[in-house]
Amino acid sequence: ETQYDAWGKAVSTTQGGLTRSMEYDAAGRVISLTNENGSHSDFSYDALDRLVQQGGFDGRTQRYHYDLTGKLTQSEDEGLVTLWYYDESDRITHRTVNGEPVEQWQYDDHGWLTDISHLSEGHRVAVHYGYDDKGRLTGERQTVENPETGELLWQHETTHAYNEQGLANRVTPDSLPPVEWLTYGSGYLAGMKLGDTPLLEYTRDRMHRETVRSFGSMAGSNAAYKLTSTYTPAGQLQSQHLNSLVYDRDYGWNDNGDLVRISGPRQTREYGYSATGRLESVRTLAPDLDIRIPYATDPAGNRLPDPELHPDSTLTAWPDNRIAEDAHYVYHYDEYGRLTEKTDLIPAGVIRTDDERTHHYHYDSQHRLVFYTRIQHGEPLVESRYLYDPLGRRMAKRVWRRERDLTGWMSLSRKPEVTWYGWDGDRLTTVQTDTTRIQTVYQPGSFAPLIRIETDNGEREKAQRRSLVEKLQQEGSEDGHGVVFPAELVRLLDRLEEEIRADRVSSESRVWLAQCGLTVEQLARQVEPEYTPARKVHFYHCDHRGLPLALISEDGNTVWSAEYDEWGNQLNEENPYYLYQPYRLPGQQYDEESGLDYNRHRYYDPLQGRYITQDPIGLAGGWSLYAYPLNPVQHVDPLGLSTMIIGNGPVPDNPFGHAAAANRYGLMSSGTGDEMGASVSDYFKKMQPRRDTWIWIIDTTDEEEQCMMNKAIDLNKKLKTINLGPLPVANNCFSRTNMIFEACGFSNPSMNTNAPISLQVLGELYGYQRYFMPKGPFTGFPFEFQEVK
Repeated sequence: ETQYDAWGKAVSTTQGGLTRSMEYDAAGRVISLTNENGSHSDFSYDALDRLVQQGGFDGRTQRYHYDLTGKLTQSEDEGLVTLWYYDESDRITHRTVNGEPVEQWQYDDHGWLTDISHLSEGHRVAVHYGYDDKGRLTGERQTVENPETGELLWQHETTHAYNEQGLANRVTPDSLPPVEWLTYGSGYLAGMKLGDTPLLEYTRDRMHRETVRSFGSMAGSNAAYKLTSTYTPAGQLQSQHLNSLVYDRDYGWNDNGDLVRISGPRQTREYGYSATGRLESVRTLAPDLDIRIPYATDPAGNRLPDPELHPDSTLTAWPDNRIAEDAHYVYHYDEYGRLTEKTDLIPAGVIRTDDERTHHYHYDSQHRLVFYTRIQHGEPLVESRYLYDPLGRRMAKRVWRRERDLTGWMSLSRKPEVTWYGWDGDRLTTVQTDTTRIQTVYQPGSFAPLIRIETDNGEREKAQRRSLVEKLQQEGSEDGHGVVFPAELVRLLDRLEEEIRADRVSSESRVWLAQCGLTVEQLARQVEPEYTPARKVHFYHCDHRGLPLALISEDGNTVWSAEYDEWGNQLNEENPYYLYQPYRLPGQQYDEESGLDYNRHRYYDPLQGRYITQDPIGLAGGWSLYAYPLNPVQHVDPLGLSTMIIGNGPVPDNPFGHAAAANRYGLMSSGTGDEMGASVSDYFKKMQPRRDTWIWIIDTTDEEEQCMMNKAIDLNKKLKTINLGPLPVANNCFSRTNMIFEACGFSNPSMNTNAPISLQVLGELYGYQRYFMPKGPFTGFPFEFQEVK
């Protein structure tokens, strides 16, 4: 239920007895939000409607300063002062925090970002981008260097290729054959190949929903893995049956669209929800087993001691959203809301033995966890340090564990365990240790892992070879110092090598070779032979959310399996081959040393079902800045014909992001060069390679959708874009998107703020689902979006 003031602005929303409220100033700008706990978040603006100060529900204060053209030049976060610098084209060039340099950006003549770098834990970490002549992302390379010696410690490269329809259907992971997605129509998946080897086949119904997924060297009924999916008349997932019966699942839904039951051969889980849709209880039924686990939260969604399990607890709310203690630990936070210490809770009346363990967490100026240690009896049990690239993706971790030395004393190991990470957009695709490399292929457009490829480092070393260009440059001078070829010659030789290896040398290559007095045969003798390393390929069998339940070999055997609770805590594991399998809930990787799950921008604590730091995108990610979705079992329906509110994440040359909308009549986007009513898929092809995307789905009628498109066309005719930097002071993409919805009956209390918060408020008011699509090449809308942060 939503209450409105005399001007038609929403002042409160109530669901299931819980109320959120908004307060406005005389100009109609949101100046205060009050959450379900009665805590306040306040906002202040300048004369040009720009946000200049924000006070959080926990008292954390952030301030913003702009230049005369509207560009953000300084931001303050408690004791951290960030300065933003731009070039003459209003592109960000570098930032400093408290006087220390952080990220640096570089662009090419087209204005496309080519390099971004910074220092992390004393290492120079950089990301390099390549594009085709249409501005589409063709490659991304991550590097880590020793800044003192320039030694390259780690690099990882991924390349992308596009088909005639503009879909990114071919990706080449670092040191792997190309992964090619086979599609039909407007991008529906039909299959997948690794090099020349088919690995996956998809069968779809007339509505293009996936009905059968097959994996292995044999297709059809003899496939090593065959997953059959069925749907209810309402389009919800009804069953997933595997040719290994132990993983069969049937799904039950109530009239509200809530997933209330998952049944399998071994057990059934039943889910209870509050009136606001939060998961309140899980009941597990099996032969001789009937267990109900309750989950209690305060009105704002913070975990509380459940009164059934802790009847003596009088706690009813955490007003600042910071949980100070639970049944297991005591927690401490700093002024930025970051968890800094977690200590074993000693119950009242228990004699203290000073053997409690204390976890310490340390962060950099960007609120990224860089150092963790666990201490007992005053001695460290484990220590770990983490490196990140300028985009906040973890590049490496070093772990020191307690061990017995030659003298018999217990102390931390002198040499750390080192793990390197490689990324394709926001998805972790490579994990490399000192013995092996594990690479992951995901379902396009989601965080659900599909294929696991493991290669021993010894096999990889055998496969190392010089390219034709590298060999000729190294051996091309008499003094042994080598030569450097012009870029055009490098291009011709690279193409020639590819043609020689495919045994299809083009007439064009033969002509230029003849002009140089050379033959194909001469150059072919210079091409070093390829060695194909032995690789172990497994298929991920995941639940409806994308959480891995099993790894299936190419011959159909289960080589790893695990069971989890609804919040991602592992309950049991069968791992006879000692496989490394860190993936948890979508987007998460488990760290054994800390018990946390790394979740791209933050770390997730599955015991609490929440993050240990606040959301870096602020209120755009929800009113509770620590919260993981409070219904973690909910199935996400396929994208229907409702209206989408589209929030494209920030990019270096626009730190505020972009707002747009779309429905069955097409795209509604201002400032991106798209016509009103343009193809939504074409928009995502353009935006998705560089930006994360948040989508809110709103139920709309055909009349409302026609109204929105008509309003968008009308605005486009009447309003002229004011180009005053990355976020114009008025008439920007956020205000225009809000105007479209306002004109068609969807009032937004924040529409006059002209800022990203307005998009989140609009989506929270009217949206029934929120989705996240990770940055990366757009290969068509996936079967389902993953609701992750």
